[in-house]
Amino acid sequence: MWLGARVAVVVPAWNEARLIERTLASMPGFVDHVVVVDDASTDDTAARVEALGEPRVELVRHARNRGVGAAIATGYRRAFEAGADIAAVMGADAQMDPGDLAALLEPVLDGDADYAKGDRLSHPEAFGRMPLGRWLGNHALSRLTRLATGLPITDSQCGYTAIGRAAWAAMRLDHLWPGYGYPNDLLSRAAVANLRVADVTVRPIYADEESGIRPHHLVLSFPAVLGLGLLRRLRAAPRR
Repeated sequence: MWLGARVAVVVPAWNEARLIERTLASMPGFVDHVVVVDDASTDDTAARVEALGEPRVELVRHARNRGVGAAIATGYRRAFEAGADIAAVMGADAQMDPGDLAALLEPVLDGDADYAKGDRLSHPEAFGRMPLGRWLGNHALSRLTRLATGLPITDSQCGYTAIGRAAWAAMRLDHLWPGYGYPNDLLSRAAVANLRVADVTVRPIYADEESGIRPHHLVLSFPAVLGLGLLRRLRAAPRR
């Protein structure tokens, strides 16, 4: 537990056999429950998770590949059904520093925010650590997300997040965008629900991992998600 709360961590995983064990081994001791959602991996990700025999870790498997957003929605549901007060998301690729987890949880547990979002772009070493294309792309998408949602967030695409039980229930995340646009869709839902979103500076970690974002995500998915978010915000705005 952390600050008197039962803490869960959701780990969406698709073909992460190379790094899933390292990710799970790094989980802080105050985490009560880890939900690994295997999104129909074609490698031995699930077998490696099961072989660990870690009592805190629960493996949930999708019968077909549904996307990272859908995996996170499944993980949230299972975490809160099992009694979590707060659930964080950590990727299975060891790109999220477990040393930042406590700071991410604190604004939600202290009552200062409903949803906390990792912010790599404000880290003093962000420009040097992040590949230039990702640094530029994240800045561009974050600006567009601010325009679409009205939220003053800095790093819209960071997947290192924490959410409380009440905020999860308010956003109906079972209908979260299933693919790579899920962070933008979630922020849109948070804005419409009038939730308080906090930025928390986290360390950017990059090694030899390849981004899963492809050109069709930039051309099709992200414009669709941002457009939907803007429409949702306009429909929710009070009429004068």
